[in-house]
Amino acid sequence: MKRATRQRVGMLAAAIALVAVATWQWQRDRDEAPGTLLTLPPSDVTQIELRIGNGSTEHFTKRDGHWWRVDGAATRADDGRLAELADTAAASVLSWRPLSDFQPARIGLAPPMSVLNLDGQQLEFGETSVTGPQRYVRVGDRVALVSVRYTPRPATQEATKAR
Repeated sequence: MKRATRQRVGMLAAAIALVAVATWQWQRDRDEAPGTLLTLPPSDVTQIELRIGNGSTEHFTKRDGHWWRVDGAATRADDGRLAELADTAAASVLSWRPLSDFQPARIGLAPPMSVLNLDGQQLEFGETSVTGPQRYVRVGDRVALVSVRYTPRPATQEATKAR
């Protein structure tokens, strides 16, 4: 075999090995990614319950593509605000840890600052983390860190007016 041919075969083998290692690393990173708060897609959410602080729980349901507040007489709700709440299901988790690693009162989870139920799946929001703009969220027996962007917010006065 000529020298040039051996060099080409060597470079081809090195390129194949490099692609194989990169593929393996990509697969490993994907398997170890923390994922999202819930496996439920936001578009599938049809029932939302929200309690902020010691306030009363607000109940919402999605009918014909619009959100309705169903506490008492049904009134149209702010579709944008409720879409934000539904999007919380797909919030990217920065890290997961077992609840046993924390004292719930120290991270604002005893009692939680707000409780969000998306189709019966409960998310409890605690304090912000000291390490950055992140919030503790209890999901079952685990605690996630997510961006503060997903913190449930109270309705504005304009959004609570009947339509």
